[in-house]
Amino acid sequence: MFGRNKDNKSQVVSMTERERAQRLKPLRQLETYWRTLAGEACGVPFRDAVDPRGIQDALEIAFLAERIAPGIVRLRVAGSHLADLMGMEVTGLPLSSFLMPDVRDDARDAVERVFRDGVALHAEMEACRGLGRGVLSAHLLLLPLRSEGGRLDRALGGIVTHGQIGRVPRRFDSFAARHSDLELPAAPVAPVTPPLFPKSPALTGFAEAQSPFGPDPEAPRQSPAPYLRLVVSND
Repeated sequence: MFGRNKDNKSQVVSMTERERAQRLKPLRQLETYWRTLAGEACGVPFRDAVDPRGIQDALEIAFLAERIAPGIVRLRVAGSHLADLMGMEVTGLPLSSFLMPDVRDDARDAVERVFRDGVALHAEMEACRGLGRGVLSAHLLLLPLRSEGGRLDRALGGIVTHGQIGRVPRRFDSFAARHSDLELPAAPVAPVTPPLFPKSPALTGFAEAQSPFGPDPEAPRQSPAPYLRLVVSND
């Protein structure tokens, strides 16, 4: 698409980037939802906090996984798109089932960092081609979650693809991973509670001088008034 700015200079709008952003929109929804939960938890959110209603537009490509060994996660819940890629129900399968053996070691190390360091994993993948299997690319997102005991051994993720699935199963033979810090919110500092009855300086502007209770020890002593008086008359 071509256009002109106010300086009459031609400029090109990349439809490729726009299409890519549209394809990755479900993954952005997953990450936005994850960050909302992290804000409420002041850290990596718990698995029990995940509500499918919060990611309705991404359920088809989303999954929940459990770390069962270093670098190995098993799908516990998975959207229909993942089943379409494999041509079968994928719940209970390891995430590595989507990968060819040659790239599984690299993927295992990348996945383990999610749980070890609490970071996000983004991976660009390309599927094997062959008879009935055309060009198919994918993007994987994996975000850490905590289990009930507080361990970092659960994950929220998703896989979006671009291209025709064709003959199944479709497995990926390239795995280009990158990690990003999640910049978790810090736990709030508890405010200092002020005393119930704080001491305040005396306000003298509208106050009367206070009389001491009882005799003033600093006042000069006075002789007591006599009880008898002598009266003399010569009449």
